[in-house]
Amino acid sequence: MEVCYQLPVLPLDRPVPKHVLSRRGAISFSSSSSLFGAPDPRQLSQRRGAISYDSSDQTALYIRMLDVRVRSRVGFDPEGKGSYSYLCIDFRTLHSYSDSSLIPGPGFSSAGPVSGRRLRRLLSFQRYLHSSRLLRGTPHLNPLHILDEDYTGQAKCMLERVATWNFDIFLYDRLTNGNSLVTLTFHLLNQYGLLELFQLDMVKLWRFLVMVQEDYHSLNPYHNAVHAADVTQAMYCYLREPKLAKSLTSCDILLGLLAAATHDLDHPGVNQPFLIKTNHYLAKLYRNSSVLENHHWRSAVGLLRETSLFSHLPAEDGLKMEHQLGSLILATDISRQNEYLGKFRTHLDQDDLYLSNASHRHFILQMALKCADICNPCRPWELSKQWSEKVTEEFFHQGDIEKKHRLEVSPLCDSQSNSMANIQIGFMTYVVEPLFAEWGRFSDTRLSQTMLGHLGLNKASWGGLVQQEGSSSPEVLEPSSPAFFTMSTPAVTESEPESASAAEPIAVTTATATGETNYKEIPQGSKES
Repeated sequence: MEVCYQLPVLPLDRPVPKHVLSRRGAISFSSSSSLFGAPDPRQLSQRRGAISYDSSDQTALYIRMLDVRVRSRVGFDPEGKGSYSYLCIDFRTLHSYSDSSLIPGPGFSSAGPVSGRRLRRLLSFQRYLHSSRLLRGTPHLNPLHILDEDYTGQAKCMLERVATWNFDIFLYDRLTNGNSLVTLTFHLLNQYGLLELFQLDMVKLWRFLVMVQEDYHSLNPYHNAVHAADVTQAMYCYLREPKLAKSLTSCDILLGLLAAATHDLDHPGVNQPFLIKTNHYLAKLYRNSSVLENHHWRSAVGLLRETSLFSHLPAEDGLKMEHQLGSLILATDISRQNEYLGKFRTHLDQDDLYLSNASHRHFILQMALKCADICNPCRPWELSKQWSEKVTEEFFHQGDIEKKHRLEVSPLCDSQSNSMANIQIGFMTYVVEPLFAEWGRFSDTRLSQTMLGHLGLNKASWGGLVQQEGSSSPEVLEPSSPAFFTMSTPAVTESEPESASAAEPIAVTTATATGETNYKEIPQGSKES
């Protein structure tokens, strides 16, 4: 039986509750809402908002329409769990609770159950038609979904400020319904004119980005697609720095953005020592050297080849770009931090970095990607603290797994002997500060000063929390040892992408990229990179 009910109306000039913005869900506003500026009274008199509210988990769905009616073929249960039952309306795709299969109710014509993963991919292609027209400035007469149209408008408003250091990637991810990596990367590539310059097929590019986003594990609190989008946005900020902007070639920019988007692709949520001591097949495949970074690179190349994104380029050029992409991603290995930092410091001391030299430009791209990868402590406190909580959650989850299986608990992963504040202070002191101090020497700009300023303030804030913990607890934990943050592994030379490629075919990772079987019991945990 078909059931209809009227949703309550919420004026668009009413401030949105903070608890709504802090939760993952579909949020949509008119472009004149208070979130992006003062409302236009003429628009407010004509356009009203509506709110759909599920009391079971305090999640809200804001919709901008004149009159909203929800038609359900399976009925409505206000206390129901899981996916909403109104699968027959346009905005059904914008809110789901899990990756489980969405099974339509009786009377819903469908060939069968559709997995959440496949549904998101199909919808991303559908949204591509709309977003690509917007990016090209071409108006469209028949929008596919009225709510998609509103979403893209709000995301576009945020993208106008994508070059600002306080860009809120969490809010942007909510406004794009979890598609922050796809939309942000596509926008930046298009903004640089790289699609036309390299004659990239937009459908192939969009498919590649969708597959990249899907191959990040959404269950990882830290190493997920939102982290990749955040790193990509930071990389964009660095590419705009005067020294780089006037020296980098279009190929450098393309590689830098793609490396940022794929640098943690298919991250399992556990660190390299965990993979080694559990004799994981990836550790054996890459001989315990830059295991995760090699896997990220090979996975990225596998998707490039699967989508044929560079198939129109000469074969030699395509292989060269794959090799350089690997060199950038391998530089994010935290165990090689001192190696790269020492080389960077030596260049600065001797003042012999010449960005007209291709190898020097590539080295600066490596350093920029390293900075972008660990820039969370340099963000404003409200953003930095959220990232700290997420990475600590991964650390402690890995430690719990190691305890469960009676393995030696990795450094920083024991929730009994480590606190979030002490982990962050140690990470800032031994890893972040030295790197960003040298980056500030190289690029002494307002952005560098802003990042170092936030870093100092955030470190002081964590120090205050440590003092509070000390006053309430007789046992105060000291900041972690520097060795914990730069656990060494066998050295990897710059020629490794070539030698590794000879040892194992790159395509081997495409069949094992998701690691579903291997990580069912160990979905989370982390490395800080």
